[in-house]
Amino acid sequence: MSKGVFSPKTWILLAVVAACMAVAPQFLSRFYTYLISLVLVTGLLAMSLNLVLGYGGLYQFHHAVFYGVGAYTFALMRVKTDLPSVWAYLAAPLVALLLSLLIGWICVRLSKLYFGMLQISLGSLVWAIVYRWYSFTGGDDGIHGVPVPELLSSIDNAYYFTTAVTLLCLFLMYLVVNSPFGRVFQATRDNPERSEAIGVNVKRHQLVGLMVAGFFAGVAGSLFVTIEGSVFPDMMFWTLSLEILIMCLLGGWFSFFGPMLGAAIVVVLRTVIGIHTEYWTLILGVILMLLIFFLPEGVLGYFTARWGSRRRAAMEDL
Repeated sequence: MSKGVFSPKTWILLAVVAACMAVAPQFLSRFYTYLISLVLVTGLLAMSLNLVLGYGGLYQFHHAVFYGVGAYTFALMRVKTDLPSVWAYLAAPLVALLLSLLIGWICVRLSKLYFGMLQISLGSLVWAIVYRWYSFTGGDDGIHGVPVPELLSSIDNAYYFTTAVTLLCLFLMYLVVNSPFGRVFQATRDNPERSEAIGVNVKRHQLVGLMVAGFFAGVAGSLFVTIEGSVFPDMMFWTLSLEILIMCLLGGWFSFFGPMLGAAIVVVLRTVIGIHTEYWTLILGVILMLLIFFLPEGVLGYFTARWGSRRRAAMEDL
């Protein structure tokens, strides 16, 4: 697992990427600006999953339910209340956090695959309620035409808002991963029995980790509604959870930015391939198969490992 400490070259690269993103809308069409916004939202969602999957070792197989609940919370508050939009942005991650607390409190009693299977069952129950509650959630039609703040009505302003919030969330995730809690959380992943033996409350740390991941998934849900203006039940269906999991594996779930890279690859490929064929899921299955065989550590994990081996070889030569 990456220790999360960035080298000066990494910080320089991140600064260059941030500068390019700041000027991107001035040179790109509305479609590509929207596409980058969607990549950022999806990447934030994937990285929130990686907090518990890669750093916590928890089989969170239905992470999309927190994403969907955050999106529905934002949309319902905008459609059914007259409260300022800031309250909707605050409520979305908090409701997702509370749901993750409830589901996590039930699921942490189990471990590994049993944890994942129980979470899929509970998440599917939430999806079924949203899917059938026509009078409140719109049922299978979802909610369309969600009003967003006038300031964010243009695609460029929505892009800058999405970028700013995503970068803030990534910074907060970085702090969490490298905090004392984050170190202990990783220890519970590597050896839960030894952690328990030295006095660490493993279940409590796992529950807190689930709540943090649910919070950031809720933020991603509210950002999705901001750029799309709609929400639908498929956002919390188990197939999206599987897609998010593939993003983490594709980019590298043992690296901090790996899920963001995996999300970018999946979203761009889905957009490009979807223009030519409707069998996107077949292509995704082939990608997953090739990934398992040739890049088990993910794309970013593979290049990070190769770069690390070259640096060690260079140091040995000295």
